Amino acid sequence: MTLVELRAVNTIRPGDLGYPGRLGDVSDPPSLLYVLGTLVSSDRSIAIVGSRAASKRGTACARRIACELVGLDSVVVSGGALGIDTAAHAGALDGDGSTVAVLGTGLDVAYPARNARLFDTIRRRGGALVTPYKEGAQPLPHHFLRRNRIIAGLSDAVVVVEASARSGSLHTARAARAYGRTVVAVPGSPGTEWLISTGAAVAESAEDVLAALGGRPRRPDIVLPEAGSERNLVLLALGGRVGRNPSELSNDTGVNPRRVNQHLLGLELSGLAVSLPGCTGYVQSPLAHELLAQTTNHT
Repeated sequence: MTLVELRAVNTIRPGDLGYPGRLGDVSDPPSLLYVLGTLVSSDRSIAIVGSRAASKRGTACARRIACELVGLDSVVVSGGALGIDTAAHAGALDGDGSTVAVLGTGLDVAYPARNARLFDTIRRRGGALVTPYKEGAQPLPHHFLRRNRIIAGLSDAVVVVEASARSGSLHTARAARAYGRTVVAVPGSPGTEWLISTGAAVAESAEDVLAALGGRPRRPDIVLPEAGSERNLVLLALGGRVGRNPSELSNDTGVNPRRVNQHLLGLELSGLAVSLPGCTGYVQSPLAHELLAQTTNHT
């Protein structure tokens, strides 16, 4: 479905007037952007992303935070997908603010089709549709990985509202971290809990997001295991960045291997330990490292 006559589309390259400065500063800016509508210059740009199959709680949260953010002079960026993305765009429009939808298709292809009206509203209400793909480009899987990097590059912070353990939103968050952006997550889903355990700030409001951007991130309420307990011994034995497996931890601590596995699960669920990709071992989470350092400094 054609969204608008293609003669209305602007084509911009790095260095051109109107090419987003944030995106131009990243290590791999897209060499070409097709823009439909108005890319508003703003002091603050916040991405809100999350699951397509979002819960009612998740969509309501995304919509509320987006509405709050535009009321605080922020532009809301998202990916135009169903679920959290749609809620984020709608929330920005609720607040009479500006929103940018980064698409994984050409601008003449409305995907998902049910969001065609939303895309037209974004354009008419002073926002923009953006894509690196030319006319006719279809929604291929690899297009969305590139789209995710552009979302991260356009933003000062990425807020993940709801995500599964293998969500594309986590790809956006990883890109944001690679670009030096602030990553914020709403608790309550496997993907966002993992992000929080690996250092993302906690957010349940626009104020939390802006506090994280200002260097005052909200942290989860995490309590270290009791000193001298088996669980504390396992946590301390995890040490730095090199993954440790249960057998090594059992040898180091003298704790029964079955009990080590139980403690690792408990530490992971409480945000103190992180399982490395490929089941190659466990490490302390950044939050655990920070808490342990504070404990050492106070003794």
